[in-house]
Amino acid sequence: MGYRKLGRTSSQRKALLRDLATDLIIFERIETTEAKAKELRSVVEKMITLGKRGDLHARRQAAAFIRNEVVADSENGQTALQKLFSDIAPRYEERQGGYTRIMKMGPRRGDGAPVVVIELV
Repeated sequence: MGYRKLGRTSSQRKALLRDLATDLIIFERIETTEAKAKELRSVVEKMITLGKRGDLHARRQAAAFIRNEVVADSENGQTALQKLFSDIAPRYEERQGGYTRIMKMGPRRGDGAPVVVIELV
């Protein structure tokens, strides 16, 4: 099998990955379970690659996936899509993939699920 189902229907899974990808772009570091992080990694790396391309078609493809959320700490009302194309993508101009890092944090207290921190390198 090519991907993890994460115990959800395809529409739920797509919504979950959209939310996690948007949050990772906004905060650049999020805490989640290991399985979700490993699936999120491939999604976010594709988004950053679109950001590096930077043309209108790439921007529209990314806009179709990333949620239209405003970045909280920016004073000019920047959206997650704008942050991806103006801040994050130029940072990885020299890098050929491998934009994320997953660090294990140990089991979650409630259910023992393995928790990790996924961050942009």
